[in-house]
Amino acid sequence: MNLNTQPYKGTRDFYPEDMRLRNYMFDKWREVCRSFGYEEYDGPILEPLELYAAKTSEEIVNEQSYSFTDRGDRKVIMRPEMTPTVSRMVAAKRQELGYPLRLFSIPNCFRYERPQKGRLREFWQLNADIFGVEGIEADIEMIQLADSIMKSFGAKDGSYEIRINSRKILNEYFEKSGAGDLGKVIRLVDKYEKLTDDKFHEELNKLVKNPNPILDILSGNIFDIRIDEFKKSLKKFGVDVIYDPKIARGFDYYTDIVFEVFDTNPDNNRSMFGGGRYDGLVGQFGVDPVPTVGFGMGDLTFENFLRANDLVPELKNSTDLVLITIGDVFTEASKLAGELRQKGLNVSLDATDRKIDKKIKAADKQGVEYVLFVGETELKAQKFNLKNLKTGKEIELTSLNDIYKKLRE
Repeated sequence: MNLNTQPYKGTRDFYPEDMRLRNYMFDKWREVCRSFGYEEYDGPILEPLELYAAKTSEEIVNEQSYSFTDRGDRKVIMRPEMTPTVSRMVAAKRQELGYPLRLFSIPNCFRYERPQKGRLREFWQLNADIFGVEGIEADIEMIQLADSIMKSFGAKDGSYEIRINSRKILNEYFEKSGAGDLGKVIRLVDKYEKLTDDKFHEELNKLVKNPNPILDILSGNIFDIRIDEFKKSLKKFGVDVIYDPKIARGFDYYTDIVFEVFDTNPDNNRSMFGGGRYDGLVGQFGVDPVPTVGFGMGDLTFENFLRANDLVPELKNSTDLVLITIGDVFTEASKLAGELRQKGLNVSLDATDRKIDKKIKAADKQGVEYVLFVGETELKAQKFNLKNLKTGKEIELTSLNDIYKKLRE
């Protein structure tokens, strides 16, 4: 029986050309987060199931999680997101940490759901969180950070929108409706764009006694000074946001300002990522609460945005040079490669017994720009031919320094 070469459904293989783009994205995410003073952390992929059952939405835990019982009869979940984990970590060292505490991570996460454009079962996600700031300064900083990340990739104004809302304000109106379970109403509103008007009203009527307060706030016709003041504060920092009363964020832990960043491209018009304030989550671990604001952005939806807006740069193979041996000169060629590496070049060696043209084709397939031919004649004369595989031009060089300088040009 032949084994299937395809990856597990909803996951991806990352060949070198795919890793170049992934590393480009992750490196820039790290660069921008660090520029704001955020430090990187990580946590375990496996967590106790009750951590997520208590801290996130029922849909994630019951319908979209990879969970199992381990050999010790413990119920375990593969993390579907990072917020409960980082909250647990902060609670564990509540008194030892300095505040404001700025943290970021790029973990891989898992959700068992139907794979579709921009959404897979395994994904990577940038998470940024600031702990210990009660005022809107933290909300402003978090949206500034999200906006700076977009701009760092060359995203133009108008290619994306930042939409904001307040869970606190939503809850005030939802309570007027006589809702028995505010969490279920929030999750229904979070799906508003995916439902027909008739279906939304049908589901809403099942959850509330009086839908009018909810419909009033969702209409966008109600003015709230708190939202207006927040928009003006962001405007002072050059960040334009749009008030959208339908932005709810489906997780149960959000407490006030929430936001989402939307791709405005008609071919990918969707929410890319979002976050908000969740002041009560750390306190659920039996310690004093810590006010917190954070967001998470997935790699695939963001990659789709970069491609749709032609923002993916040419990403080259990191190998500067392939040494191609001619004859039995493996030892000498290896020493030469080592000396070039010590100078700071990334050098690979093709000492196979294949014909030279096949070695050249292999280097070209890998996206390496330069090859250097090394044989007994070249070693004796200390003259080496360097070939540019893109232009086909070949030049003769007589020293390691010349090779290094040419490649560094």
